[in-house]
Amino acid sequence: MDTTGCREGVEWAFAALLPDPGFRMAPNATIHKAQIQVSDMDRHYYAAHALTLARHPSETELRVMVRLFAFALFADERLAFGRGLSDDDGPDLMQSELDGRVARWIDLGQPDEARVRRACGRAREVVVVGYAGRAFELWWEKSRAALERLGNLAVVDVSPAAARLAEGLARNIDVQCLVQDGVVQWIDCLGTAELTPRWLQRPDATA
Repeated sequence: MDTTGCREGVEWAFAALLPDPGFRMAPNATIHKAQIQVSDMDRHYYAAHALTLARHPSETELRVMVRLFAFALFADERLAFGRGLSDDDGPDLMQSELDGRVARWIDLGQPDEARVRRACGRAREVVVVGYAGRAFELWWEKSRAALERLGNLAVVDVSPAAARLAEGLARNIDVQCLVQDGVVQWIDCLGTAELTPRWLQRPDATA
């Protein structure tokens, strides 16, 4: 399939959504624009988002697209990308409350237990999104006993979707994301893909 159109896209004129006015991207960061329409029937959330993703020089194509996929899964008008690899202490995505408190903290990959505990102490809900296949499975096997005690923690594995997501990276990305019964229909210039995140832990409703 010729994916030239997918890789190049078209230029859109829309504002960048950055975490805060003090945001500073890494030198030589690559900028990706994304227009994403989310129709989440499970959460009754329907909205279009114009996003800017700054790709750190050391960030892989896959990780960029997992960030976008994580945004789609938890889409909200107050959800924003963090500083990512430019900030060792901050989340990859964060949703804030109107009063400035952290409603949702999202980390990608395999964070250490201490980091997850700190995040759970700061945010109403913390989500760890894994995408590295067997490496993530091993991380969960090692961390599960300790992390299962954290009532406001969710852990989700999107590894089966990883390869398909990475193929859709472009400077300009146009995606429709439909969610129903936990199944994601991801529609982009490559076509339609059915992606099913695997939930390993969900937050305790009473946490």
